[in-house]
Amino acid sequence: MSYLGVESSLTGRRWIGPGIGIERQAEALMQNSGLPQAMCGVLARLGVAPDEVETYLNPKLRDLLPDPRSLRDMEIAATRFLTAVRERQRIAIFADYDVDGGTSGALLVDWLRQMGRPSTLYVPDRIDEGYGPNEPAMARLAAEHDLIVCVDCGTLSHDAIAAAKGADVIILDHHLGGETLPDCVACVNPNRQDEDGALAHLCAAAVVFLMLVEAGRQLREAGARGPDLMAMLDLVALATVADVAPLKGVNRALVRQGLKVMAGRGRPGLVALSDVAKLDSAPSSYHLGFVLGPRVNAGGRVGQADLGARLLACDNPHEAQAMAERLDGFNSERREIEAAVRAAALAQAEERGLDGPLVWAAGEGWHPGVVGIVASRLKEQTNRPAIVIGFDGEDGKGSGRSVAGVDLGASIQKLAAEGLLVKGGGHKMAAGLSIDKDKLEPAMERLGELLAKQGAGEGGAADLKLDGMLMPGAATVDLIEKLETAGPYGQGARGPRFAIADARITFTKQVGTGHLKIACDDGMGGRLEGIAFGAFDGPMGNALMNHGGARFHLAGKLEVNEWGGRRSAQLRLEDAAPASS
Repeated sequence: MSYLGVESSLTGRRWIGPGIGIERQAEALMQNSGLPQAMCGVLARLGVAPDEVETYLNPKLRDLLPDPRSLRDMEIAATRFLTAVRERQRIAIFADYDVDGGTSGALLVDWLRQMGRPSTLYVPDRIDEGYGPNEPAMARLAAEHDLIVCVDCGTLSHDAIAAAKGADVIILDHHLGGETLPDCVACVNPNRQDEDGALAHLCAAAVVFLMLVEAGRQLREAGARGPDLMAMLDLVALATVADVAPLKGVNRALVRQGLKVMAGRGRPGLVALSDVAKLDSAPSSYHLGFVLGPRVNAGGRVGQADLGARLLACDNPHEAQAMAERLDGFNSERREIEAAVRAAALAQAEERGLDGPLVWAAGEGWHPGVVGIVASRLKEQTNRPAIVIGFDGEDGKGSGRSVAGVDLGASIQKLAAEGLLVKGGGHKMAAGLSIDKDKLEPAMERLGELLAKQGAGEGGAADLKLDGMLMPGAATVDLIEKLETAGPYGQGARGPRFAIADARITFTKQVGTGHLKIACDDGMGGRLEGIAFGAFDGPMGNALMNHGGARFHLAGKLEVNEWGGRRSAQLRLEDAAPASS
């Protein structure tokens, strides 16, 4: 049943409100905690029990951080790593080209530098080399190094690891493992098939961080000390959010603490990137996922593959500034390429139909550096797993993004095992693949079948989920600050979204390029301002601009607007519907 009777809003979406179970849980939370009803509704939706409120709102890393040795091969990996440090062996780091790989590599480079040890950072080119270790690169690194640490990759790279003759290899990864593991000193991966899955939600940077925690423990047992690991949590937070890891358990604590570290502006690379992006407020999970993350990724997508990792590892402010400016330029280039591929992919997917368990599109010459982000856009627009593939002749490289509750990586791995893909793998929320053109249609048909078995496509493609109603006067800075204590929000922990019911529009103004500034009240003294970005890209902008005195239901997220030294509540307007609907 739709919320407020909105079956089709101005953007064509059905509104879904909290169920009876959530409302009852919110009542219990309100009685026990005394917190505002709006906040209790959010906590109830996040699954917080009345006796868990205090610990949930104040997560402590010391309480939530798992014992690193609970992961297989962890103690072996840390011991071999420290042996290389003590004996001044030559160490190479093979990192993936995305944010998780870049931060993982930067963590190790930074830690080793503080220990007075140099290292070689190697990031493969997305187009020329593809994802993960490859035989020529590993052979070259092995000829010049004693230890190679593969981060955010390697678990399925049996042949490439075998090519590293003469060097030891450690794998620190989180992608789904196969039935066998590469022949290496240690493979630390919470998604190995022989793990229990308790830490399957960790990104690779968190696995690297745990290895450094174990290394620190071994150093202390030997009467030595290592670098301050808490100061490195800014990198772990960035990776956790950018790699779309679910913000639950220890991940919440890692991101919460990492944001505090980042606010201290102690890492030259992140400071330079924040300044280039004109980030003028305290960092939030939104900034990690949508402002900083895309810029770190841009080098691997359309520019220099290792630039993001080198920026994050950089300790020279002037060098960091130059690299950040280059990444910002690459990001602008990425946006242009993405826009063209996105328009073509959406048109193709719409023609094929958006109501099945899988949305997919493929095209000749589509840049492999943007297919992942276009897949993410299709997923967001349709609420279905999405695959986008770029072909160069008969050879296709694709990327996919999934929705909550649907394990895309496992399905892609199954396709590869069935011979429908050249190769493929990933994790629950994201995956990559290589495919021959003659296998495209049967592979996508089979993938749709596998995803349907997991429930993909059962939800409405246009559902907008809401946490309840608010009167304009109840939307205060105090409420927003309280809601922020239930964060950080992100994958697996959607940010609060509310409806302002039966609102009277008192002010509208078009601002910038296609944006709408708005103000509304409830006729009882409560007033709320809002901003709708891109409102005029669809029917919402003109409908609200020319309201003619009609009342509307408004939906969006609350945020604090700081202007001229004044702080006020503002609605980030996402949707609207005539109140008479």
